[in-house]
Amino acid sequence: MKHIARKRFGQHFLVDAGVIDAIVAAVDPRPGDALVEIGPGLGALTAPLLARCGALTVIELDRDLAARLRQRAGLDVVEADVLTVDFAALARGRGQPLRIVGNLPYNISTPILFHLLDAAAHWRDAHVMLQKEVVERMAAAPGGKDYGRLTVMLQWRCAVEPLFDVPPQAFEPPPRVDSAVVRLRPHDAPPAVDAERLGELVTVAFSQRRKLLRHTLGRWLDAQHFAGSFDLQRRAEEVPVAEYVALAAALPR
Repeated sequence: MKHIARKRFGQHFLVDAGVIDAIVAAVDPRPGDALVEIGPGLGALTAPLLARCGALTVIELDRDLAARLRQRAGLDVVEADVLTVDFAALARGRGQPLRIVGNLPYNISTPILFHLLDAAAHWRDAHVMLQKEVVERMAAAPGGKDYGRLTVMLQWRCAVEPLFDVPPQAFEPPPRVDSAVVRLRPHDAPPAVDAERLGELVTVAFSQRRKLLRHTLGRWLDAQHFAGSFDLQRRAEEVPVAEYVALAAALPR
């Protein structure tokens, strides 16, 4: 029976064989890898990944699709909202860091990225497909409109490498936006900083992008009793990731 894509789950199924081959080549899965696929859908990526590594964990919210997937040998199906999945527990169960793959639902792609960030110590790499504009924000350099909170929080913890663009016609039904595949690799030794504090600082900094930081971050730093020096005569998008991280680390406890 044909599965009808469900709008509430943000379902757009990958159907282009060339794109599927390119993603599998980028992942380069090996037997024994602890591979986890987010949102396998109709299994377009699942089948070639499984053929290469022999066993695969898939996370699927749609119960009809999860039931279909359970019929395939070699698949461990986790029927759940990915935002509730404990990736640290999955890694402990496999006895090694995870390798994550997925065509992420575009309506919750940013929350998924932050959820993965929380578990970054437990995965080796991630190859994910997202809206192209989100990938541009993830990989942005300081000084442009794409550089923002998502950029800083991701690049503090991971190396971000855009791989290739994917046109709407590679999906069924086609989304209204261009997509892109990106590789994330957690840094071996990220700067030691309280992630929650950094997140709060960066949120304040980018809350009014057009204003100089003295109007936003400056007041927040005063409230934190910060006595150090930091150039507030800049806009948020002009401050490199490393400076935000160093500032967060220098805040009074």
